[in-house]
Amino acid sequence: MAILIDGTTRVVVQGLTGEQGRFHSLRNRAYGTNVVAGMTPGKGGQDVEGIPVFDTVQEAVEETGANTAVSYVPPRGAAESILEAADAGVDLVVCITENIPVHDMARVHSYLAGKPTVLIGPNCPGLISPGKSNVGIIPGEICTPGNVGLVSRSGTLVYQIVNELTHRGIGQSTCVGVGGDPVHGVGFIEVLERFEADPETSVAILVGEIGGDDEEKAAAFIGEHMSKPVVAYVAGFQAPPGKRMGHAGAIITGSKGTAAAKAEAFEAVGVKVGRTPTEVAELVAATLA
Repeated sequence: MAILIDGTTRVVVQGLTGEQGRFHSLRNRAYGTNVVAGMTPGKGGQDVEGIPVFDTVQEAVEETGANTAVSYVPPRGAAESILEAADAGVDLVVCITENIPVHDMARVHSYLAGKPTVLIGPNCPGLISPGKSNVGIIPGEICTPGNVGLVSRSGTLVYQIVNELTHRGIGQSTCVGVGGDPVHGVGFIEVLERFEADPETSVAILVGEIGGDDEEKAAAFIGEHMSKPVVAYVAGFQAPPGKRMGHAGAIITGSKGTAAAKAEAFEAVGVKVGRTPTEVAELVAATLA
């Protein structure tokens, strides 16, 4: 089983005719993902290697039954692309775009409140349910089907830890990169809830980083609501206080938001915290043994 996407997922790509949208969407289709449509205003009626292009997401949904949208739209129009996809009634929107203005995402966050559409991102690698569907830019060749779920603020750490798992013969149910921007769609807790409810996910991995308090909130949720084992990793143990590292949300002030403080919060609720990606995979292997 998987969460959020599976073999029934039907994807419309916003920005399919652009370089990045085309490249990753064709890779996803080759992986086995049902990429059923593209959308670029003014280019309706064209196609990209057999994938039909529509002028609006609504047209794509009506003609192809798409239930998931992925946006490669540049920052200036990315927020509007999310809103358009939500208005078209898709279940899931995945926004890969980075450098979207915070005030634009604040507007999106407010607009989506109470609506059924789930947002992943922005500034994220998307998600993959190995062997079923790949929506975004996670390299499918390093993944293998299994029973370990992963949620991460960092895209590259998704790749590294998944690769470590696969080399140990440990498969994944779904891997989700939620993105590291201050204002974003679903976070750790929403994904962990789904892993807890998924009968074929046995262990969850949470990959955090310095800045904010998302990890501390996730630790409290795990302590109160998770029956399945969770292994964590927090990037940034060597980060100097007060300096932003990587993502816009990765900034620490004093003792708040540090990797040490986050690791302490996890360990207080029984979550084992690896100090390297390799150690994370070793901890998962020991948990599954």
